[in-house]
Amino acid sequence: MAHTIDPKKNLLLAALPDAEWQRCRGFLEPVEMPLGQVLYESGRPMSHVYFPCNSIVSLLFVMENGASAEIAVVGKEGLVGISLFMGGGSTPSRAVVQSAGQGYRMRANAMTEEFNRSGPLMHLLLRYTQALITQMAQTAACNRHHSLDQQLCRWLLLSLDRLQGDELIMTQELIANMLGVRREGVTEAALKLQKQGLIRYARGHISVLDRLGLEARSCECYGVVKKEYDRLLPDMLAV
Repeated sequence: MAHTIDPKKNLLLAALPDAEWQRCRGFLEPVEMPLGQVLYESGRPMSHVYFPCNSIVSLLFVMENGASAEIAVVGKEGLVGISLFMGGGSTPSRAVVQSAGQGYRMRANAMTEEFNRSGPLMHLLLRYTQALITQMAQTAACNRHHSLDQQLCRWLLLSLDRLQGDELIMTQELIANMLGVRREGVTEAALKLQKQGLIRYARGHISVLDRLGLEARSCECYGVVKKEYDRLLPDMLAV
């Protein structure tokens, strides 16, 4: 498989001190992450953790009737599969690739062994987990208290932070599934943002025209999440 992306495009891997990086790199396996791929299902044992490099993964709760809602997004800043090192081994959520790209994965036993060394990797992963929990909690509050167009702004900004450039390839149906709302609601919210000159939406492509305007239009939830990620995962080596 042709796979040339640098594993250190993932910021957690890039933050590892050299000794930990040299030990972990041998456990990393390159993987393609196509749109819609399910990395793990609700309640099933996890065989790997995934480190996205230029892709985005949605963590979703799926109801008995098939309806779904996103609880968090994971991209180059993190990893998918925290239950492996938190002691659960599985989770009631589903992980689905929402933006295609590449990444790396590590077998469950290797991740557990590295985490149990209680060194820099463990501390880094615990800080990341706290940031991820903040995103989940803020998403729940946002979905309960803020308008759909504010939720859409938050979702777009979080996705943009995990990609290069200002364009997302995303259908309204997929966005509706992520936000747990009807497609018509997403259409209305996207049109509002387009009329305000914040985005351009056409045929599954969303181009952000005014990033600062989008941040101003969003509720406080995006800022809370970003501040916590910046606080817990600074641009430096793990210690």
